[in-house]
Amino acid sequence: MASTLIPNTQKKISSNVDDRIRLVGLGRNEILFHLENFGIEKQKLKMRTKQIFHWIYNYGVRDWSEMTNIAKKLRNELEEKFSLERPKIIEKQVSNDGTRKYLIQMSPGVEVETVFIPDVSKTGALCVSSQVGCTLTCKFCHTGTQKLVRNLTSQEIVLQVISARDDLNEWPTTQENRKLTNIVFMGMGEPLYNSNQVGDSLDIICDPEGIGIGRRRITISTSGVVPEIVPIGSRTSAMLAISLHAANDDLREKIMPINRKYPLKELMQACRDYPGLSNSKRITFEYVMLKGINDKPKHAKQLINLLKGIPSKVNLIPFNPWPGSDFECSDWATIENFADLVNKAGYASPIRTPRGRDILAACGQLRSESEKLRASDLRKLNKSNLKLLKTPFIPKT
Repeated sequence: MASTLIPNTQKKISSNVDDRIRLVGLGRNEILFHLENFGIEKQKLKMRTKQIFHWIYNYGVRDWSEMTNIAKKLRNELEEKFSLERPKIIEKQVSNDGTRKYLIQMSPGVEVETVFIPDVSKTGALCVSSQVGCTLTCKFCHTGTQKLVRNLTSQEIVLQVISARDDLNEWPTTQENRKLTNIVFMGMGEPLYNSNQVGDSLDIICDPEGIGIGRRRITISTSGVVPEIVPIGSRTSAMLAISLHAANDDLREKIMPINRKYPLKELMQACRDYPGLSNSKRITFEYVMLKGINDKPKHAKQLINLLKGIPSKVNLIPFNPWPGSDFECSDWATIENFADLVNKAGYASPIRTPRGRDILAACGQLRSESEKLRASDLRKLNKSNLKLLKTPFIPKT
């Protein structure tokens, strides 16, 4: 079954520029601020804010007429000033494994990719972006080849969740209809270079009167911005993932330049200091398997020594090819041997099932800029992905 490209079918209010204030994606305090400026009576501000917040984030309404506990006259007046419009989904691609990738236009010239990854147990994770582009230039990551355009606002982060829930038909919010159960900040960009907006977005996403995703179901992944690790844990109570990929400074500096600024000793101390760290709140260390680079038994032993004393697990990630990359994925036997060594040392080391490779939606493949690949590059990429997709996969536990 081939992947499919589905054209955007979102409703537009009009073909003209909509200069109304968009309330979707804003938090309670921001909505209250705008309603106060609009002229809502002071004694009714909190009530109106609560009503509108609930309609937006629990029911996913797109039309003011649906807010039936607000008087029709006031609804009409609010509609003239405020928009419930979503950003435009430029492209939606569906992988043959059910993964959905969205290219979302937040504003002219500002596009981000967001990926929904379904699970077999009726749960699913949304991989959201925190920046447009990235500054880190990790050698194995496609996003790192796109220059940073800017940080995303908390509203734009929340809008990725809203857009995915629209597409998944998850309104109103109930436990029964929920497919999107987890949020992972593993999309485009480095979340801890935009920590204030990431933290603000979680206050909206986790609000029990709205979308209501629990903070233990949120994972923030960082390449190792050491000064922000403990503060983001205190601010959000989210789970932490570290993009590690090498367990010695020399190798990590070669594939992840950020290690020159924040070497492993400092990074691992920040991990030990992460708020709430325990056996029930372990840190996930992500480790992409690069053939002949970081996949030897000696690298596994270095990793084991590095993790001593830290409640943790290791996600082994088969490398996902992208146009122009110089790396190859480790052989399956090599990955399994690596996982066995880590497992025997007492650390869970599941091999992450590759998802969405056929639509460039897998880990390390996101890049929002439109590219026109040369025919030879496209054939090479398709051949590489096809080989990986046909390789038998036996997940480790």
